[in-house]
Amino acid sequence: MRRMWLGLTAAVGLAVSTGCGQSSEDSEARLAVLEAEGKLMDRALDTVEDRLMGSQGRLAMWNELGRRHQEVSAIQCKVADAHIAAIVKHYDKQDQKARVIKQRNSMASADTSVLTSGKAPSQRNN
Repeated sequence: MRRMWLGLTAAVGLAVSTGCGQSSEDSEARLAVLEAEGKLMDRALDTVEDRLMGSQGRLAMWNELGRRHQEVSAIQCKVADAHIAAIVKHYDKQDQKARVIKQRNSMASADTSVLTSGKAPSQRNN
């Protein structure tokens, strides 16, 4: 068992010392390619990060606008309720005035049509 470990260690040591069969030029070229790919990936990630941050900003803006809209809608509903109540009160008052005027006119016409003196009722011009 000990011999197997010794042989495995020697094989690994030999492979590491020789660079696993690659020359230094190949390693440098591969390293340059990997560095270039790394820079491209960093730029792509920066672009994605910028887009996500922009989307996050727009989302925050829309959330704020939604919150403000709810507040304004609540205030508008209160104002509209009070305004409609005032309109209804105004129309009720106007209807009551119209009824009183109509009642007065009908009473006045009834009063003028019945005369005990026997004279014809006089015509009024309004």
